[in-house]
Amino acid sequence: MNALPAVVGRDEFDALVVRTDYHDDVSWRAVTAALAQPWGDRGDGRYAAGLHLLDDPAWAGAGVDDVVAAVRADENLAVVFLADRTTMRTAHHALLAVTTLTREECQDDEDHRRVTEFGRSFRTVPAGVHDIHANLSIGNLGFEEYAAQAHDEPEGIYRIS
Repeated sequence: MNALPAVVGRDEFDALVVRTDYHDDVSWRAVTAALAQPWGDRGDGRYAAGLHLLDDPAWAGAGVDDVVAAVRADENLAVVFLADRTTMRTAHHALLAVTTLTREECQDDEDHRRVTEFGRSFRTVPAGVHDIHANLSIGNLGFEEYAAQAHDEPEGIYRIS
């Protein structure tokens, strides 16, 4: 795979979504429409969706390792979401949520095993992207907690309550 473009201009409060499949523009429009919906409950309404979408064919076919390596420079990024072939081909359009945390960033091997107990990725419906990103960004919840919730679901997909 060729070198991927640098991610520039992402606000730390914006979830990063990388499109890696370019076979179905209709599905991509459905995914982005779902991602753009207000989310959560802040008492006086819902939060606006903060997104940084990478929709550049240079990312076509990029794998998890490629994407994580390309976004590593962003120290404020705990999770990246991939709109991959599975996202585009399924009715629920579940994106792949991938932790950017490496073993070196963990306290020790045990800490890394805990964070990645259910793997370093899981699927989430578009409505879950903002909840996951926000809570990981402020340290309210850990990646492993969301991965465990997805793991406990019959389809293995995190669905926001």
